[in-house]
Amino acid sequence: MAEVEDLRASVLAALGEAGPGSGVDVVGRVCRACVRLLPVNGAAVSVVAGAGHREIVYASDAVSMALAELQFSLGEGPCFEAQTSGGPVLVPDLAAGPPPAWPVFAAEAAAQPVAALFTFPVQIGAVRVATLDTYRSTPGSLDATDLSTALQVADIAALALSGLRDGGERWLDGDGRWMEGAGMRFREVHQATGMLIAHLDLPASAALARLRAYAFGHGRSLGEVAADIVGGRLRLDEEFR
Repeated sequence: MAEVEDLRASVLAALGEAGPGSGVDVVGRVCRACVRLLPVNGAAVSVVAGAGHREIVYASDAVSMALAELQFSLGEGPCFEAQTSGGPVLVPDLAAGPPPAWPVFAAEAAAQPVAALFTFPVQIGAVRVATLDTYRSTPGSLDATDLSTALQVADIAALALSGLRDGGERWLDGDGRWMEGAGMRFREVHQATGMLIAHLDLPASAALARLRAYAFGHGRSLGEVAADIVGGRLRLDEEFR
C-alpha cells in the first residue's frame, strides 16, 4: 500500500532531522496515520517502562488516552495481553462477552464509546517494547488487508521508537532529553511505587500491585492515590500494611 510506504519514508525522514521535542511528534504521526489507514476511531502507543509500568507516548484522542490510562491503572487489558503473547489481540465486539484475560478492564471500558479493540505488539529486534492500541466505536472485524496494514503500521511505530531509545528504559527525543509528555504522565505513580518499595521492603511488582488494589478498592484512579502518597496525605503505615 502506497500510503504505508509514504508513512515509513516520512518517519525515516523525521528521525533523520530529529530536533528537540520531535519524539512525540514522530510517534504521533504514526498514530494519526493509523486512524486514516484503518477502520478505527483512535490509536495510542504506550511503552514498557519496567515492572508492570507503562508510559503513554501518544494518544490520538481523548478516548484512546482514557483506555490507555485505564489499562495502566488496572494492570490488565489488551496491551498487557499483546505484550505477553507477542501477537495481536483482536476483539471485534466487546459487548459479546469480556475476554477472560481482562474482565475488569472490559467492564470499565464499557463507559467509553468503544465497541471493538485491536492491539498490536511493537517489537524492536527480539524485544517487545510497546503496543499500538486502536479502538472503533462500532463492532466489526479487521479484514485481511486491514490486518496487514495494521501490522505494517506497528512495524513503523517500532521504527519511530527505535530512534528514541537510549540503552535501557529511558525514552528520549532527538535532542537526548525525555520526550515531553512521555515518561512524565505517571511520574507520581513511579514515585509512590518507590516509596512503597523503600517503606515496606517490597519488590517493585508487589508495590505497584498494592497501589492498584488500593485504588480499585477505593474507587479512585491510580494517579490520584499516587499523588496522595507523594503529597503525604496517605499514610503508608496505616493504609498499606
